[in-house]
Amino acid sequence: MFRVRQQIGCDAEETGMYTGKNVVAAILDTGIALHPDLKGRVIGFRDFTAARTAVYDDCGHGTHVAGILAGDGKASGGRYRGIAPGCQLVIGKVLNFNGDGNLSDMLAGMEWIYEIRREYDIRILNISIGLNDLEDTESGNLLLKAVEKLWDAGIIVVVAAGNKGPGPMSISPVGRSAKVITVGCHDGGYFGERTDICENYSGRGPTEFSMKKPDLVAPGTDIMSCNVKCRRYYHGYRNAYTVKSGTSMATPMVAGAAALFLEKYPEAANEAVKRRLIYTATDLKEPWSKQGWGMVNIKNLLT
Repeated sequence: MFRVRQQIGCDAEETGMYTGKNVVAAILDTGIALHPDLKGRVIGFRDFTAARTAVYDDCGHGTHVAGILAGDGKASGGRYRGIAPGCQLVIGKVLNFNGDGNLSDMLAGMEWIYEIRREYDIRILNISIGLNDLEDTESGNLLLKAVEKLWDAGIIVVVAAGNKGPGPMSISPVGRSAKVITVGCHDGGYFGERTDICENYSGRGPTEFSMKKPDLVAPGTDIMSCNVKCRRYYHGYRNAYTVKSGTSMATPMVAGAAALFLEKYPEAANEAVKRRLIYTATDLKEPWSKQGWGMVNIKNLLT
């Protein structure tokens, strides 16, 4: 996360005063662990897979995503803090210990977010779930209706482009809506000639409706963030962080950027936030199907 914050302008002097304070973001994923970097900021939790009431993550994906969005870096002296370390979180567990799920749990999670949006003042929803296995049109339409209902309610819905690229029309079903912010992966040349980087399998547009996607990209290869296996040790923590790759990791960077913007401009509507994000992105001189408007640029976004 240290190099990522530098890549996307999150460590600039002009942006350092914003942390996402007083902004609430929801995440639908595998749950969340009681990690020191997230302590005290999980204000809501619901399990749609096993109906457990205590906060948990039996996979690790959701905790990693949450750390990218909102970890404060406590276990690393701040080095591996996320994009919006002051942001509060509402967590819906819709995926099981393997990171697998079904359409009904996903839809139930979205409906829950809709029902509690005012109670928790939820401004952002992060969905780092590809859902590329949903091939039938009916399932895809249900997902699109659900995410658009949330967007129409004023929530900034940020979704992963999925990892089924690089072929055309490989955007995840949940990212095909014109309304949501669909995030692909691009590491901006950081890894040189390395071939196993996220941008080489990030979902690409256009959609089957000839819609240009993704909207934005962010780094997604070898991202260091919160580990579900973190344990307290004598003078600190053991196994506090781990590396993961994919558009799942790029997505919370954009969600975190939105949280910083909302701290500065709390009255901004979701449409205004989306416009600001895409118009201030860094053009990587790549085809639209690979980069959208470009890489999220938080310094430009806030200044």
